Amino acid sequence: MPVDTLIWLLPLPPLLAFFAIMLFTHRRNGLSHGLAIGAVTLSWLGSLVVFWRALQAQDLAEHPWGAQLNWIPTGNTWLQIGTQVDPLTVVTLFFVAWTILMIFIYSVGYHNYGQPRGALDRPGLPPQGAEIQDGHGHRHRVPSVEPMYARFFALISLFAFAMYLLVVSDNLLTLYIGWEVMGLCSYLLIGFWYARESARNAAVKAFLTTRVGDVFMLLGLAALYTLTGSLNYRAILGNPQILEVLATTASPIAGVSWAALIGLLLFAGTVGKSAQFPLHIWLPDAMEGPTPVSAMIHAATMVSAGVYLMIRFFPLLAAGWLPGQPLTLPMTAMAAIGAFTALFAATIGLVQRDIKRVLAYSTISQLGYMIAALGIGAYVAATFHLVTHAFFKALLFLASGSVIHGMEHGVYHSGEHLDAQDMLNMGGLRHKMPWTFWTFLAGGLSLAGFPLVTAGFWSKDEILASAFESNLLVFIVLGVAALLTAFYTMRQITLVFLGKPRSAAAAHAHESRPVMLVPLVVLAVFAMAAGWVGVPHYFPVLGGQLPNWFGAFVGSMLGHEGELGHAVFTPTPLMVSIVASLGGLFLGWWVYRTQQDRLQDVLARPLGGLYRLLEHKYYVDEFYQAVFIRPALWVAEVFFYRWLDLGLIDGILHGLARVGVAVGNLFREVIDRPVINGAGDALAEGTRDVGVRLRVLQPGRLQVYLLLALVAVILIGLAFFYYVGMV
Repeated sequence: MPVDTLIWLLPLPPLLAFFAIMLFTHRRNGLSHGLAIGAVTLSWLGSLVVFWRALQAQDLAEHPWGAQLNWIPTGNTWLQIGTQVDPLTVVTLFFVAWTILMIFIYSVGYHNYGQPRGALDRPGLPPQGAEIQDGHGHRHRVPSVEPMYARFFALISLFAFAMYLLVVSDNLLTLYIGWEVMGLCSYLLIGFWYARESARNAAVKAFLTTRVGDVFMLLGLAALYTLTGSLNYRAILGNPQILEVLATTASPIAGVSWAALIGLLLFAGTVGKSAQFPLHIWLPDAMEGPTPVSAMIHAATMVSAGVYLMIRFFPLLAAGWLPGQPLTLPMTAMAAIGAFTALFAATIGLVQRDIKRVLAYSTISQLGYMIAALGIGAYVAATFHLVTHAFFKALLFLASGSVIHGMEHGVYHSGEHLDAQDMLNMGGLRHKMPWTFWTFLAGGLSLAGFPLVTAGFWSKDEILASAFESNLLVFIVLGVAALLTAFYTMRQITLVFLGKPRSAAAAHAHESRPVMLVPLVVLAVFAMAAGWVGVPHYFPVLGGQLPNWFGAFVGSMLGHEGELGHAVFTPTPLMVSIVASLGGLFLGWWVYRTQQDRLQDVLARPLGGLYRLLEHKYYVDEFYQAVFIRPALWVAEVFFYRWLDLGLIDGILHGLARVGVAVGNLFREVIDRPVINGAGDALAEGTRDVGVRLRVLQPGRLQVYLLLALVAVILIGLAFFYYVGMV
């Protein structure tokens, strides 16, 4: 099959699966998940074919694959949409295809062999997959108690379609369509268990928060189309003349260039979608959804889309910038917000007790790394970390779901009622869940940047090396964030898997089924090995010994070596990376190796007020509630509803109604009753009087009628003779 045709088909199978499940197979769970997995398997296979052919292609950056078609007429021209496969598309397709497929397979086990969170509110309910004995002594396995099983697979299929569409698009319009479909899917899937108020609130919070950024992004699209007459990537980003005009033409906003203004508007969309400060608040609450949804959002779709947009439009964001010169306004904003978010979220992750919330703040922090890297011009390093992060973060979320299932099994068999996601209730699970432990360890070490043997080390080292050369402040902030990341990662591993069980539920936990473990093993391989494709050629000992193609392959899109990232070996960032990783891992283990109290973190008392500050996430949510949400609700409830709607608008309408009634009564008394009704009544009365007077002529007696007939004949005869006489 020609590559151009294959690219068009990549998003199609998940979309067809969505419609097939919703319309036809929603009552048959097995067929529904079979359709969903089969669809993403086709997209996965097609993505690997595209990936393999792209590696063998020559000058893919200069001559990308793709095709266009006319979509909407615009006067004498057409708005065209199409597909484009270049190096960025290829590497993004690779991790999207693998992570989505693994998440879909894992989801079968997740919903069939584990309870949804909140099911433990019904004491005595066994987890899915548990064996129970009936009254005849026969043992039966509990089937899935998820009532919306098929609906789940339909929605994540639509989620997958949106991400594939976004990646293969060659223009901002269809990218934005995929972008918004993902926003809808995130709302539906975060609130999947909508019977829980917390899930409903989290879904609304995610939807509204990301909409804030999306509105600014839409303004950027409108401005870009107005100025250039196109939303096509190559027509804009591949045209130096257009970029120069945008970079040198002042906009009406504070005199900044159009390139800077549009770049900031697009970046605002990324701030919302990729959960950067100050729009980061939705992502931790998104943990209310099923764990596969968390993995989809954090690794395969949603937040990756925001960083992908910034990488794709890096030429516009950096228009007019050369290495060594002052950063452009969008790059400055990205460097500042990305670095701050990386450190800010890492500090909050230090004290989280929910196993998934630790990973959520980790995602926010790692996305900050990528945004900061783009802000300092480390294009390749940001792309590299996007790829490696997708693998180890998908692994960590799916492994955390396995841990939660094991704990819920322990809750059922121990009879102990507790939160199965609280890490302080765990401990010692490496003996109960060895496969989950080793795969979680692989993902955790990659997240922490364990030297040499993990993918996360190579991508994070590239960012730190570029920051060291470009911006010392960003380098220091990211270095501290790396130390904290390693600390809370080892804290999580220690609290969950090491030591002794801190609850009866942890002592009764059990390993997950193979349908959940196989995806973990596959992702663990990528979490360890994906970084080996990007070992810098200048790196001591290993440099030049491995087939390093990533940097040149992705960096070829920029057209010159100056923006390919760190190119000269410097020992300082390497040592900082190694010390931060190993030091943070050691400190995390050393501090929490003695944790036995299930009620209080060992750091809660020593840190005191600082711990409470971090535990409450710097009170950002409370600040938003006080400054934005409550005033907005007051304005909506009191001003708009009570005063404006009920008072003014309803008052005007009710006044008009009363005036109408008064005018109607006036017309009734002046015109209707005396004139119209009076004339009608008079006519009726006259007709009745005539009838009464004529009644005497109809007495009903034959003699009278004969007499009248005789009189009539006489009168007629007289008239006749009179008439004849006159003639």
